[in-house]
Amino acid sequence: MIDLFLSLPPVVQALLGGCFTWSFTALGAAVVFMTRRFNQRLLDGMMGFAGGVMVAASFWSLLIPALDLAEEMEFIPWLPVASGFAAGWIFLMLLDRIIPHLHIGFPVEEAEGMKSSLHHTTLLVLAITMHNIPEGLAIGVAFGAVALAIPQATIAGAMALTIGIAIQNFPEGLAVSMPLRREGISRLRCFWYGQLSAVVEPVMAVIGAAVVILARPALPVALAFAAGAMVFVVIEEVIPESLKNGFEATATSGFLAGFLVMMILDVGLG
Repeated sequence: MIDLFLSLPPVVQALLGGCFTWSFTALGAAVVFMTRRFNQRLLDGMMGFAGGVMVAASFWSLLIPALDLAEEMEFIPWLPVASGFAAGWIFLMLLDRIIPHLHIGFPVEEAEGMKSSLHHTTLLVLAITMHNIPEGLAIGVAFGAVALAIPQATIAGAMALTIGIAIQNFPEGLAVSMPLRREGISRLRCFWYGQLSAVVEPVMAVIGAAVVILARPALPVALAFAAGAMVFVVIEEVIPESLKNGFEATATSGFLAGFLVMMILDVGLG
């Protein structure tokens, strides 16, 4: 099975990686079929864990390789990386200002982005979908870098990043489906909306892989772009959501555990 995966074109590898992470979002959303209630403390801890994975992935899997690669290409190492990081953060900040969305656990009156009459459920799904844009890009860029035979990029590292993102996608699917169930929405619709939030990941993974394959010099910028976008999402959305309900110690411990797990995955496999 592994040999078959390695023989596939890199864009197809990225697509499968995005589908793999999407499946974990669906698994998290599927918990709604098994229970009516979910422990809020545990959910906040899991959201903290997701944030820790994203920050660790940004550093270990994206920024460090981007700096090494920029130096190897004889660029001023910090310049393309800093530019990509800033571009990623500004891009997500603009999406945050434009796309109507609602953070989990917040009343609909506190929806962000452009004013709209979208349903509460749709606003929740859009919020999580925004989380998944940089994650899909990161997966695609990682597999695209492997295709270019760059020493800093390994298939093990790309797979480690994919596994880490998949693990943190589980609580994101759960974080959409369970609040909707508490509002009386049917289990099937809760699951549908929960998994729907990650459909963007395979799409962005393909785009990320294609971009770096077609434009090799842009790879350090692309890696840093994904990192900047992910860090913005963590600070602007994931951390506030995990701390909102008064379980700060649990959320903080979850964040540190997620950072540690992703670090081990990246260093151990990459």
